Amino acid sequence: MTAQPGVDPTDGADVIDLLLAQHARIEELFRMVAASEGESRQHAWDELTRLLAVHETAEEEIVHPLARGSIDGGADVVDARLDEEREAKELLKGLVDDGPQTPDFDARFAALRTAVLEHATREERYEFVQLRAAHPPERLANLARAVRMAEAVAPTRPHPGVESATANLMLGPPVAIVDRVRDAIRTAMRD
Repeated sequence: MTAQPGVDPTDGADVIDLLLAQHARIEELFRMVAASEGESRQHAWDELTRLLAVHETAEEEIVHPLARGSIDGGADVVDARLDEEREAKELLKGLVDDGPQTPDFDARFAALRTAVLEHATREERYEFVQLRAAHPPERLANLARAVRMAEAVAPTRPHPGVESATANLMLGPPVAIVDRVRDAIRTAMRD
């Protein structure tokens, strides 16, 4: 089944379904960046960068705090995921700063891809399964709406060191404004 133009196929999804759909899109964007060149590569890279930034911010604000308090070994599971996110953000920030035209981009991009996809697999295996079992469908549906709201105001660039819910809530909005202004300027300069 194909989505209708302008219709989000994850509307009505619970938080786990929403995050799984985003993981699939992230994996697809990694393939697109790796397989493209020039302007196509830049557009796929920009979309991937933005999706990774807003996705991780929303997980850090909404999903990880819930998991920390409601799944078996929640603190250890979440701390491990936050360490992975910090590592991926550092890799991503370096790539964003240097751009996809740099000579060593492909090797560094491959390291980022591995780190992000392994991280997503661990979230799905150790966090998402337990969250689905621990919470009723209505709660998971409400959390999907919360994730969407968090993503709407999240920074669009990586900011290593800002992995806690508190740091994201305090620093996220001003940083998001700066990121979104930069995005608008870059888009205007390319068009």
